[in-house]
Amino acid sequence: MSDAEPLQLNRRNLLIGGGVGVGLLVGWAVWPRRYLPTMVAEKGEHLFGPWLKIGEDGRVTVAIPQAEMGQGSYTALAQIIAGELGADWRSVAVEPALPSPVFANELFVREWRSAFVPAAMGAISDERWLDAPGDEWVTRNNFMITAGSTSIRQFERPCRIAGAAARAVLCMVAAERWDADWESCETEAGFVTFGKRKIAFAELVADAAGMDVPSPVPLRPFAANAISGKEAIRLDAAAKVDGSANFAGDIRLPDMLYASVRAGPIGDTVLKEIDRDGAMGIKGLVDVVRTDHWVAALGTNWWAANKALDAMAPVFATTGRKPETASINNQLERALDKGPGARFVEIGSVDATLEKSAGTRVYRSQFSVQPALHAPIETRSATAQFAQGRLTLWLATQAPQAARIAAAKAIGIDEDDVALIQMQAGGSFGRNLDSQIAAQVAVLAKHVGRPVQLIWSRPEDFMRDHVRPPAMARMTASLDMAGRIAGMAVRIAVPPMAREQVERLRGASSVEALKEVAGEHDPLAIDGAFPPYAIPNLSIDHFPADLPLPTGLWRGNAHSYTAFFVESFINELAAAAGLEPLSFRMQMLVGQTRLARCLTGVAALAGWDGGAEASGKGIACHSMYGSHIAVIASARTDENGVRVDRISACVDCGRLINPELARQQIEGGIVFGLAQALGSATDYENGLPVARRLRDLDLPILSDIPEIEIEFLRNDEEPGGVSELGVPAVAPAISNALFSAAGIKLRELPLLSRGL
Repeated sequence: MSDAEPLQLNRRNLLIGGGVGVGLLVGWAVWPRRYLPTMVAEKGEHLFGPWLKIGEDGRVTVAIPQAEMGQGSYTALAQIIAGELGADWRSVAVEPALPSPVFANELFVREWRSAFVPAAMGAISDERWLDAPGDEWVTRNNFMITAGSTSIRQFERPCRIAGAAARAVLCMVAAERWDADWESCETEAGFVTFGKRKIAFAELVADAAGMDVPSPVPLRPFAANAISGKEAIRLDAAAKVDGSANFAGDIRLPDMLYASVRAGPIGDTVLKEIDRDGAMGIKGLVDVVRTDHWVAALGTNWWAANKALDAMAPVFATTGRKPETASINNQLERALDKGPGARFVEIGSVDATLEKSAGTRVYRSQFSVQPALHAPIETRSATAQFAQGRLTLWLATQAPQAARIAAAKAIGIDEDDVALIQMQAGGSFGRNLDSQIAAQVAVLAKHVGRPVQLIWSRPEDFMRDHVRPPAMARMTASLDMAGRIAGMAVRIAVPPMAREQVERLRGASSVEALKEVAGEHDPLAIDGAFPPYAIPNLSIDHFPADLPLPTGLWRGNAHSYTAFFVESFINELAAAAGLEPLSFRMQMLVGQTRLARCLTGVAALAGWDGGAEASGKGIACHSMYGSHIAVIASARTDENGVRVDRISACVDCGRLINPELARQQIEGGIVFGLAQALGSATDYENGLPVARRLRDLDLPILSDIPEIEIEFLRNDEEPGGVSELGVPAVAPAISNALFSAAGIKLRELPLLSRGL
């Protein structure tokens, strides 16, 4: 097995050597368990394990394994380590972590285990026995990934241990000099202290770096310490404000060329012809690279390269199906009508409660969401240099190991010969899980023998996007004579987007991934559809829609549409029961204390009036990744479409590492949810998205942003996910507000846009 073909926990090799519980685990058990640090110590710096190094000048540098995309991972993870260490925040710096098993994201694979195992295994994919082999696979394959709001939830404890271990050995060295008990020493603001004595880290690091760490590592009594849990200044803020922060498109290397690329419609597409002569007169054009599926122009500047592509007018031929809006909607309908579906939740006897009888009333609604583009401000960009058989890659990626493998495979070298320098990203929302650009820029750099910077144009970025999947839901519920929900059936048609995403992470192309998972059931594609309410009879079914459209993770993942289905329908049921929407929800929140507190909290914050007729206020709530949120939106319609005046949110995401970071992420999620409600989507014609520019997406501009107010319910519960939490409840809250304002029930995302 070559380095470019790592062992994969997949449908082909899960059951090797007598099964996971036998051969695979036995084989892993004899492998070495100690992993050397990949961090590099410069002169005057000393390593303290894989997570940090401390210089003789007192600077503390932390390795960050999670991509920085604006969500604050650089700051939050460094805060945890610095807090346990007792460092001076002014002396803390960060650098991207190099690949290492230490930084493998086990939590992501545990939560997404159903997407990593064969669909034929069915319910067994939810069994805990898969966690141990899954953890081993993650570790052995350096599976570093930034997704699923896992950064803090996965790495808080390892970061605490790393900081505490360094603190312990520093205290040991200081205690030896003072002839004191090291366990009585403390650290604060970059000093070890013992009573009135203190000595700077800088004077201790040379001796402390070689000392053995005590076992167990002594953690501080409370996770929220002098730094962690406080509003520390973001480490990436200053560089972004003054423009010194580097992104992949900012890299400048000697003799570098700039490239633009063009591929054809989604599907089995090949490049048929180009008018090479048509581009020859363009000043600055240096070379043209043609492959079976795409063509690239290289020039002394990007504008020349992109203009050359226009002049070459490449012609592509596509066989098989191509995405079209009408056919997408028809296929979703057909999936719901004819199945086959898979039931992932069954409580009580749903069918019996949904039959018309003297004691119940039955209600039905159908909802849908259109495919939505990621549209980060930075299109996919990468810089590469190939020399002496090795490739250096500057790239913002959420899956660095997958990117290295893709680049190595594209040019026929070993993965170990690819050095990836992780760059900050100008937004992502799941977009940077894609590694196609890594393969393309590797091919170009090897071809010309010079450094190459490849930047996708906005149309190219949209055409290659793995969109938030289109979905359709049929919701059926019965109310008893007291207005309580007696039973509910949730039926959702949507592609198996999580399985498809995992196939691409393994190296499959978009077309290969679509073929591999076609027709498979995917519980993660309907994640978030389980209502938080005590409904005695409940069923949730997934109907896989086989669409010729690549889909994948998007901010909020499946929760972004399942919450819209559930919370919009709950409001309709409240109206049918003649009950006020907040009270209707509260009476069903049995055992959901934290979510109930969010609902009552946001009601007080927003001055909830019961959602009275024509009030223009709508309420919605949601729980995901261990966190909870309730949202009230004030919205109305005018001659321009929908206008949202105010959004209030009450949030419980457990113990806060950095309250200001959390606030920024909830605010950003709310704006993203607003964009989902009013725009973000695109139609498809002849295999191509109709949207080609940001202006085509009807995204909210600054003047569209409503007043946003957020209140956190502070507690010491384990940290939950934050970066995606703000998204799901916004669209249903706006929809419910419009129902209150004008009696209009909108059951499709996006809702009325300003252009309609």
